[in-house]
Amino acid sequence: MSEATLVISFYNNISYLRLIFAGLERQSVKNFDVIISDDGSKSEIVEEIKNFSGTFSFPIKHIWQEDKGFRKNRMLNRAIQEASCDFLIFIDGDCVPHSKFIEEHIKARSVRFINTGRRVNLSQKVTSRLSEAEIREGYLEKYTPLLFDGIFGKSYDVEKGFYFSSPFLRSHFNKKKRGLLGCNMSMTKQALLAVNGFDERYEAPAIGEDSDIQFRLELAGYNVRSLNNIAVQYHLYHRIQPRQQRNNDLFEQVQKEKKAFTPFGINKGELSES
Repeated sequence: MSEATLVISFYNNISYLRLIFAGLERQSVKNFDVIISDDGSKSEIVEEIKNFSGTFSFPIKHIWQEDKGFRKNRMLNRAIQEASCDFLIFIDGDCVPHSKFIEEHIKARSVRFINTGRRVNLSQKVTSRLSEAEIREGYLEKYTPLLFDGIFGKSYDVEKGFYFSSPFLRSHFNKKKRGLLGCNMSMTKQALLAVNGFDERYEAPAIGEDSDIQFRLELAGYNVRSLNNIAVQYHLYHRIQPRQQRNNDLFEQVQKEKKAFTPFGINKGELSES
């Protein structure tokens, strides 16, 4: 049985998904399964996923909903329900995992903690040159190319791409509290069900898939544990999506109400028993 279900939030970019799967093929642990949480990709993309899903050593489930705008949180809630494992790791469809990524999230599993790593932001130049073969061979885990592009190119946060096995370095670089990062986080299904999952009223990027869920999980008694330089991933280049004020307004409302359980999550219209 799988020790973790990896949920990949996805929309149309099949070339990036193939790069992610190349990264998953070199994971140091093999006891995981994958859910592709698809927020309305085109039919030809869905067919392509169907055709290649059976070619990997780990089980893959593809779940899909009609494209009616940004409804990532709705799909995340479906993924929680569909997951075969009670420990979930979340990434986005533009983030390639380090070979120790899943192993480190599994090692950090805890009933009372939610875990979050960080990512290197790759430049357009580095991203455009990446191939599945290079990822399988560990190109991204070689520090020199990333450092070079970090100094002379446009990659940034390259220091977050250093994987530390030393307990001293791990402790040193995780002293300060960090906010939950929606593209690199893990927690038990029990924790998510305790707050009724993700709030589906967020229908634009940012806040809803990390800041909101962190705030409500902390209200419910869970703590954030930083896996900086431990659970490492590489963010493939794309233009930054515009942030919308309505998300900020909604989050301000949630913060004022201070309710961990949202009635706009997995089970609609329900109120917390507490």
